[in-house]
Amino acid sequence: MREYTVLLVEDTADVRMMMRVMLEKRGFRVREAANGLQAIELVRREKPDAILMDMSLPGADGYQSARLIRQLPGCNGIPVIACTAHNRWEWHAKSITAGCNAFFAKPVDFDRLNKVLLQLLTASAIPHNISGLERDK
Repeated sequence: MREYTVLLVEDTADVRMMMRVMLEKRGFRVREAANGLQAIELVRREKPDAILMDMSLPGADGYQSARLIRQLPGCNGIPVIACTAHNRWEWHAKSITAGCNAFFAKPVDFDRLNKVLLQLLTASAIPHNISGLERDK
């Protein structure tokens, strides 16, 4: 399998470290950003294969960052996966509207995330309806 680079955008250092370990265990190369502005700059410079974006970030939040990344030359096709503690359908819809391809609520199911990442990375046309959100009971 090709080694894919995932940009992990998370402002909480402990969460970022745990997510990095889980992604690396699944064979992904991981780059990190602690806020939306860092993420935008890294995407501009390095064009990662996929982005895992916390939506509650200081400065430019994940929604603003996803919109701006979609406008960068050559970056519109990079899969962006929203990752947030806000486990509600409204947040899912807001993420997809901002340009995210998938939505995961924290805590993240890494087996499911791995499957979704691989689907997005190997798809010829990137879907906009993959969800890691369980419907409220």
